Amino acid sequence: MGNNTIHTYLRSMKQQGKKQLAVLIDPDHAHPELLDRQLETLEKAGVTLLFFGGSLLTRFELEERIAYIKQRTSAKIILFPSSVQQISPSADAILFLSLISGRNPDLLIGQHVLAAPMLRQTNLEILPTGYMLIDGGRPTTASYISGTLPLPADKPDIAMCTAMAGEMLGLQHLYMDAGSGAQHAINPEMIAAVSKHTSIPLIVGGGIRDAEAAVERAEAGADVIVIGNVTEKQPLIIGEIAEALSKI
Repeated sequence: MGNNTIHTYLRSMKQQGKKQLAVLIDPDHAHPELLDRQLETLEKAGVTLLFFGGSLLTRFELEERIAYIKQRTSAKIILFPSSVQQISPSADAILFLSLISGRNPDLLIGQHVLAAPMLRQTNLEILPTGYMLIDGGRPTTASYISGTLPLPADKPDIAMCTAMAGEMLGLQHLYMDAGSGAQHAINPEMIAAVSKHTSIPLIVGGGIRDAEAAVERAEAGADVIVIGNVTEKQPLIIGEIAEALSKI
């Protein structure tokens, strides 16, 4: 990635049609033995994007975990927070998420107002991101904590219009998420509709458990594929999916 900002990097990869893999690590699940396996595989696979965070935070060890990760990988650490409690100046960037799929004002702008003065005092790269929860077949922690209903999985037009509005509002990235532990990954038809009608990098995650599912969604228009829970049981899947995406 060199000295480029992460935003510049993502836009450049999108323009070149090069698909990226991001590994999501939840600090609540990141015990050292598991983390070592995940990071070793991630580094061998050449993965450059590591999302760090989750919908809950029951362990207050962000700084220690980030320091541990930085010793073991050259991947950029991008915070994926659900509240101001999950901000750490030790990371490289933060997904500044506005939950545009829901109507909870706290997650559209409220938490951002609280976070802004804190972020101004850090060197974190701010990545303004329209966050869209999509129905993955069962309730997830994200939908419960956010107090919002996910967009219906079979309504690509709603997702498309929501994404277009986010881009018109000036958001620089879109993140479509079926949620941690989703029963179903997001329908490729919905991804294609959003990708066709927007021009900013599109991140897609939730329920992606193998290389075939990752490739199908990347070919539909996702620029960054995010995997999380599956890596906790199958760390080697990181390499398999990274290799499959590199061949598109």
